[in-house]
Amino acid sequence: MKTISKIALGLSAVLLIVGCSDNKVSPTTVQKVKPTISEESLGLRTTDLYSEKSDTFGDETKYSTNYAGSGHKISRAFQDAPPMIPHDIDGMLPITINNNQCTGCHMPEVASSMAATPIPNSHFTNFRPKSVAMSGANTSSQTLSNVSIKKGDHLVGARFNCSQCHAPQSDSPAPKNNFEAVFTDPNGASQSAWSGTKLMEGIDTTQ
Repeated sequence: MKTISKIALGLSAVLLIVGCSDNKVSPTTVQKVKPTISEESLGLRTTDLYSEKSDTFGDETKYSTNYAGSGHKISRAFQDAPPMIPHDIDGMLPITINNNQCTGCHMPEVASSMAATPIPNSHFTNFRPKSVAMSGANTSSQTLSNVSIKKGDHLVGARFNCSQCHAPQSDSPAPKNNFEAVFTDPNGASQSAWSGTKLMEGIDTTQ
C-alpha cells in the first residue's frame, strides 16, 4: 500500500511540473560578438589561418653567399647589439670549444690583417669567476673582495659558441616596424662601446 502511495505522489509531481510548463518560454538568443581584431592581423601573414591557399607563402630566407672578408655589414639593431655575420658560414658549423673557425680571422692579433671585426675584450673577461674561500671569510657577503674580474688571453667558456649570439645576415624583407635605434656612441651602428673603462664600469672587485 505504501509503495502505491509513493508511485501516486511521484506521478502527481510529474503532472504538476508538466502542467506548469504549458506556458512556453522562448529560448534566449545567443548573439555572436564580432571581434574587434581579426585573426589575420595577429601574425605576419595576412591570409586565412585555416587554409593554405596559393597566396599564403613565407618570405624566403636568403643568407649571404659571400666568402669571409667580402660581405657587406649591415648596421647593428641597437647600441652594443651583437653584430650579424655578413659572410657565408657553410662548413664552419657546428662550433665546439675545441673547433672554432671564427677565431682564425677574428682574434684581435690577426683581425686587422684579415679585414675582420676583432673579438672585443668582453669575450676575454670572465664575469662569473669562482670565489676563493679564504680562512674566516664570508663568501656570501655582498662585497666579495676576494673575487677577481679581469681580462685574460683566451676566450672565456661562456663565449666560445659564437653562433649563440651572432646570426647570419639575410636579404629577406623584414616585417615592418617603427623601431628606430638610438645609439649612445657616435659609431654605435658599427662598433661596440662596451670596452675599455666602460667594460668595468660599476665593478669594484677588479684587481
